[in-house]
Amino acid sequence: MPKTLADWLIYLESLHPKTIALGLTRAAEVKQRLHLDADFPLIVVGGTNGKGSVCAMLESILHAAGYRVGCYTSPHLLHYNERVRIAKQPVSDVELCASFAQIEQARGEIQLTYFEFGTLAAMQLFIEHKVEVAILEVGLGGRLDAVNVFDADCAVVTSVDIDHTDYLGETREKIAFEKAGIFRAGRVAICADSDVPQAVSGHARDIGAELWCIGSEFGFKAHQGQWDYFGKAGARSGLPFPALRGAFQLHNASAALAALDALKEKLPVSMAAIRRGLTEVHLAGRFQFVPGRPQRILDVAHNPHAARSLAQNLSGLPPCPRTFAVFAMLKDKDMAGVAVAMNPHIDTWLVAGIAAPRGASAQELDDVLQLAGVRGAVIRFSDIAAAIAHACDVADDDDRIAIFGSFHTVAEAMLAMHVT
Repeated sequence: MPKTLADWLIYLESLHPKTIALGLTRAAEVKQRLHLDADFPLIVVGGTNGKGSVCAMLESILHAAGYRVGCYTSPHLLHYNERVRIAKQPVSDVELCASFAQIEQARGEIQLTYFEFGTLAAMQLFIEHKVEVAILEVGLGGRLDAVNVFDADCAVVTSVDIDHTDYLGETREKIAFEKAGIFRAGRVAICADSDVPQAVSGHARDIGAELWCIGSEFGFKAHQGQWDYFGKAGARSGLPFPALRGAFQLHNASAALAALDALKEKLPVSMAAIRRGLTEVHLAGRFQFVPGRPQRILDVAHNPHAARSLAQNLSGLPPCPRTFAVFAMLKDKDMAGVAVAMNPHIDTWLVAGIAAPRGASAQELDDVLQLAGVRGAVIRFSDIAAAIAHACDVADDDDRIAIFGSFHTVAEAMLAMHVT
């Protein structure tokens, strides 16, 4: 068997012929063999965008309330251990390796994917560490995602938009049906998208889930410097804004509080814990500001919906003379859609390839931007580090550099700028 975490990850990538192979049969069988039955509440979070923010807020609030929290998210930025956290701390290489070894022994002839292996390992570690609540982020879709072999006590769909069409379908309703697959009969299902797809409401009704929708069963109202939440369990007024920046974070925070309302009998949480959790929450790569001048902003926005959110967030900042984009994406994403969403806010595009098998080359990005008719100049670079170095050389202190397009983009930028 592999000895180090790095060796294990290389091995896991080689196990299944496909990087993504949706379906529950493989993971469910190994789950049964390992008796991975949780005796603690599970919150499952899916959606096109906002999943990571909701998970981070739930983790922060529940930790502040004194619970031992397990949190499983993906993908990671710099270290695989970021995906599996217990008491807000990444688990160690040694623990991950030991868990992988148990799963390897139990799987026998079953070909697990990289993500299925990681999902089972996370739950095995949560059970071993006797967490009091676990938060699981869906990897892709929901209905056939490995996370869905575990039954959610409360399921959250943050938003529904077009992404992963090769796997989830080409319409918003088809994608919504896949995401609603994490709902469970007789349990609360939360939708934080203001435009609730019919597939979400229909599926909840068909299986007998209790659907709570933003603007109806729960919601928020922002004031100067604070905000109010209302939900099925009552109102919470005068809340601090989340430490996560961005226009949609109150939608995400409201979804997190609604999930806590749904589980209030099992997991009571005080106002003090909510306040502390909101002010202490941290999530790298989501409208993240890097200290220093010129202003540098990191964002993992990798689809048009996320790019529109980033564009809205940029428009809410004080005006600056010029905005440079350091832009790199995976070639199977909607590169043109992201470019169109960001076009009004970018004066110069600095495009680069990504050090990943699915990464678009600088030339491919250049071609997409030209076809999209972006208004700014486009300059190609060999890699993201070179694009950032150029941006920092030519930008004045009052200018802005937005670095976006993929988790890979942000990870490479963090390494180049020594951001931890």
